[in-house]
Amino acid sequence: MPRFGKINERRHQLHEVIRLSGMNLIINDADHPLIIKVASIPTARMQVYFIDNEEYFKRKAVLKTDAGKFFPDNDERSMFFVRGVLETVKKLGWTPDIIHCHGWMTALLPVYVKSMYANDPHFNEAKIVYSTYDKGFDGSLDKKLIDKVSLDGIDKSSLSDIVDPTHTNLNKLAYKYSDAIIQGSESLHKDLEDALKVLDKPVLNYSGQDNFVSEIDQFFDNVLDEKSVLLEN
Repeated sequence: MPRFGKINERRHQLHEVIRLSGMNLIINDADHPLIIKVASIPTARMQVYFIDNEEYFKRKAVLKTDAGKFFPDNDERSMFFVRGVLETVKKLGWTPDIIHCHGWMTALLPVYVKSMYANDPHFNEAKIVYSTYDKGFDGSLDKKLIDKVSLDGIDKSSLSDIVDPTHTNLNKLAYKYSDAIIQGSESLHKDLEDALKVLDKPVLNYSGQDNFVSEIDQFFDNVLDEKSVLLEN
C-alpha cells in the first residue's frame, strides 16, 4: 500500500528495506526514487510493504488538500504506486498466482501487467482480480494521464477509456484488463453496473458482509488461487 504521510512510522514500526530500495521510477519523463518500507501485523502473521516517495507520499493528507481539493498529481501518485508494487514484487522474487487490486488507485495495474510487464516471468501467468467500489472522486484526474502512461511504452489505443480519466472510466479500464472482477460495494455508479453486466469474465456480485469473505475465497479458487498479493489503496 502507499506510505501515506498520515501513517505514523514510529508507532507502527515501519522500517526501510534497504536491499529493496535504491532504484528510480520514471514517471512523466522524470526520475523518482522508490523507497520500500515494511511493517508486521503479528496477530495476522502478515507483513505489509509500503511504497514510499517523499514527493508523492510525504504530505499528511491522503488524497485531498486542507481545502478539500483533489491533489493535482494524484494520477502520478497512482502510476508510481502500481509501478512500485510491481518492481517490489520482482525484487522479492515472487511469482504471484493472483494479484488482487482494490479501488481506483490500483486501476492502472492491470494495464501495466498485461502490456509493459506482459513478458516478465514474474507476472505472465498471474491472474488479476480487481475489486470495484462506489467510493471515488468527482471530476477527472489530470487529462494528460493517457500521455503519461503512454510514455511507458503502452499504446494509446489501449488506453482510450481514460481520454477523460474520471473514476468511472478508470474502473472501466481496469475491468477490461483484469481477469475477474469483485463488486466490493452494495451499489455502484449505473455506468459501472451496466459495464459489469456485459463483461465476458468472472464477476462476483456483492451479497452483503456476512458471507463475503468466504465467497471471495471460493471466487479466488475458481480463478486459480493458491496465494495472492493484496493491494490496498
